[in-house]
Amino acid sequence: MHKIELEEIKLIGLSLRTKTTNEMGKSSIDCGNLWQKFERENYADKIPNKLSDEIIAVYHQYDGDHTQPFSYFIGCKVEPDTTIPEGLESLIISKGLYQKIVAAGKMPDCVANTWKEMWNSSIPRAYQTDFEVYDEKSKDWNKAEVDVFVSIQH
Repeated sequence: MHKIELEEIKLIGLSLRTKTTNEMGKSSIDCGNLWQKFERENYADKIPNKLSDEIIAVYHQYDGDHTQPFSYFIGCKVEPDTTIPEGLESLIISKGLYQKIVAAGKMPDCVANTWKEMWNSSIPRAYQTDFEVYDEKSKDWNKAEVDVFVSIQH
């Protein structure tokens, strides 16, 4: 785990229509359904001016801490001046200080377990914008690596 200063990142993709919550596994179902839609309908191929093939999953608009409702978005990094195609949305990951954690192991358990560890950690979370980066390292679901970035207080 280490701290990193990130510049603003523009994404285009899909978001949940309503906020979700970690209570009783609701976010796992809601976020999983959004992933299925994103993959099934090939949304990554519909995003113009992509800066990479990475897929970014973002947790944002927290109503408090991890026990409160939050918004969820899946998309790809794009050039700042990219026009948003019809049927897609845009999201900005704010410039700021982040803690980087690598979730490693079998998917999707390694990511879920990393979040559970963070909820019980002493990381000074800002609850602004947190995100996961899915790239070549995360394609093998039996031994995946996913970079998780958590916004932290200065």
